[in-house]
Order: sequence, then C-alpha cells, then structure tokens
Amino acid sequence: MEVFGERRNPELFQKNIAVIGPATARAVEKLDLPVSLLPQRYIAESLAESLEQNAAGASILLIRAEEARDVLPSALRQAGCRLTIVDAYRNCIPGDSISRLRELFNDPKGAPDLITFTSGSTSRNLVAILEAAGLAVPSEVVLASIGPITSRTLRELGLEPTVEAAEATISALVEAILHYFEQAGQSG
Repeated sequence: MEVFGERRNPELFQKNIAVIGPATARAVEKLDLPVSLLPQRYIAESLAESLEQNAAGASILLIRAEEARDVLPSALRQAGCRLTIVDAYRNCIPGDSISRLRELFNDPKGAPDLITFTSGSTSRNLVAILEAAGLAVPSEVVLASIGPITSRTLRELGLEPTVEAAEATISALVEAILHYFEQAGQSG
C-alpha cells in the first residue's frame, strides 16, 4: 500500500505507536498501522503515566499540535526518553471570524443556545475573537466542554462550563449535551 505517493516503511510495523484517544487510534489503524497503547483516560496526563512506566531510554517521536501543552514532553523527558517533537498542525483563526460572530451575536434570533469547546485552543481562540469583536458570551448560552483540561482552560478564561463530557471524546460530548437538554426539558 502507498501513503502520500511513497511505499510505506515496513519498519513502522515494528514500532510501538501510542495515541491519546480513540479517534486518533482509528486514524492510525486506517493506515494499517497497529496501535500499541491507548490510555484509559484520553488526556496527555494518562498517556504520560502509561508511557513513563516502560519508556526509560526509549527514542520517541511525538507528533502533535503546535500549541499543545507540555505535559507529555515534560513527563517523557523526566522518564529518561530521547524525545523528538514534530508539530503536525496549527490552529488558526479564520479572517472572517470577527464579522461572522458579530453578525451571529447581534441577531437576537441567531445567538447560539450552546457553544462546544473541544480543546483549550478552541476556548482561547473564541475568547480572543469575542474580545476583538467587542462581544461577550451571553450568560444564557450553555458552554459544553469535551473534558477536564478544556474545562480548566475555560475557567481560566472566566467562563464556567455548563456541561462536561464524561470522557474526552466527541461522542461523549454529544451524549453529555443530549443529557443536559433532556434534563432541561424535564425541569422546564
């Protein structure tokens, strides 16, 4: 099989591949590569704990977002790993975001009932766009967080999450949102 126009390196099948969450595991497996480690909790701290136990002296390639937290690299270095970090992507704020948010929040019928946050960077980026637009999140808007790390970032930004997923996956976030609205419908 070819990936990106080149023959796949058979040595990859002899390497251990660790991922933080099930969506990344599925993406790796779609490339016909085996996933050796998927932590029980889908956060960097859990992956770090799993790797620290057996990784001393290992050479590790960490592929991640440019603005990722340093929890995993710090833990791996402390465990004695040789670490190479490659930034695979960067989150960017689209140029028309300010005008689109102004339009959305200035229309009384258009304001959202709920905003989802799937990472600390989505939280920071939304707050930055809102500040640049001279806007704030209306108090009646439900804030839904994918997990405890994102919720912590929201709190640091002065926003209290209304909903938090039981595990850091999109499906768990959707489930938490549906549960929230079911409960709100029963009480209202």
